[in-house]
Amino acid sequence: MRIGIPKEIKNNENRVGMTPAGVAEFIRHGHDVFVQHTAGEGSGFPDGDYQRVGATILPSIEDVYAEADMIVKVKEPIDPEYPLVRPGQLIFTYFHFACDRDLTEAMIHSGAICLAYETVQLDNGALPLLIPMSEVAGRMAAINGAYYLQKTKGGKGKLIGGVPGVMPAKVLVLGAGTVGEAAALRASGMGADVTVADISLPRLKHLSEILPANVHTLYSNEENIRAQLPTTDIVIGSVLVPGDKAPYLVTRDMLRLMEPGTVLVDVAIDQGGCFETSRPTTHSEPVYEIGGILHYAVANIPGAVPHTSTMALTNSTLRYALALADKGWQQACLDDAALARGLNIVGGRVTFKAVADVFNLPYTPVEEVL
Repeated sequence: MRIGIPKEIKNNENRVGMTPAGVAEFIRHGHDVFVQHTAGEGSGFPDGDYQRVGATILPSIEDVYAEADMIVKVKEPIDPEYPLVRPGQLIFTYFHFACDRDLTEAMIHSGAICLAYETVQLDNGALPLLIPMSEVAGRMAAINGAYYLQKTKGGKGKLIGGVPGVMPAKVLVLGAGTVGEAAALRASGMGADVTVADISLPRLKHLSEILPANVHTLYSNEENIRAQLPTTDIVIGSVLVPGDKAPYLVTRDMLRLMEPGTVLVDVAIDQGGCFETSRPTTHSEPVYEIGGILHYAVANIPGAVPHTSTMALTNSTLRYALALADKGWQQACLDDAALARGLNIVGGRVTFKAVADVFNLPYTPVEEVL
């Protein structure tokens, strides 16, 4: 198969779809790999690293899309890429369709096979291709929350861990999944007083057993969240409904409960956000303020640490990408139910129910395209 790795063009997205080590595996399996010029530079992988393992460097993104049977990338295609995607082409990336109707419609019209990292799901519910970036995003959420808590950045002027004789900042983490655990671990490691809220009592019990003593657990409901907000300094939103739009856990009227300078970090923004007042921001303009409350809602948080993120992503995606290349997408999905769950749009048909439901589109069960 002919594999294409284009350069990411989303704002300040420095990750790349595959490391040179990952490309070397494709070459060893007998596939041809085409990498766009400078695609890996932002992650610390120059063109020469890809050439040394046998990849062909192409000058433009148009060339890569034109050559490839399968595109392996990090973020969803954006407007300039829509015309480059062709019928029958396999696009393997993060899509997050449920919060972007324009992208959904563009991929329907393209006739491509859209296999989304974020909905590849094991039988036990685990999301193996979302986990590595969730671990990065959770850690970064705590670090960025602490940074913007500084008075010079618009926050309350508190040091997240306090000092002897001065209380630490209070951090509320909404969602106890991979992002929430990583955020709680990093925030507690910096000395914060951390509360993790979730609706899963078994998950809360697990976290209470493995996280430090300065992490507390709370059953998540509206009243409990409201009760926490007046004394919370940083709120990290990390809820996830796989493939679907995130629910609003902090509504607009709840902003009045918080002190000015409170920092909201919405890690769920890729799926529409879990704060009603969230809107996607970028690494170049990461924050905005509403009613004295600072909002950080960067849609590609791991893009700020691209070397680590690219390596972690390749570690997880490589075996699935190789299966797709070796067997073809249909046979690979027939052989692996987890991979089949990643199919969101196939040849103009929406095959992921949550995406069809959120936009009121016709739904085709994935079995019908396999």
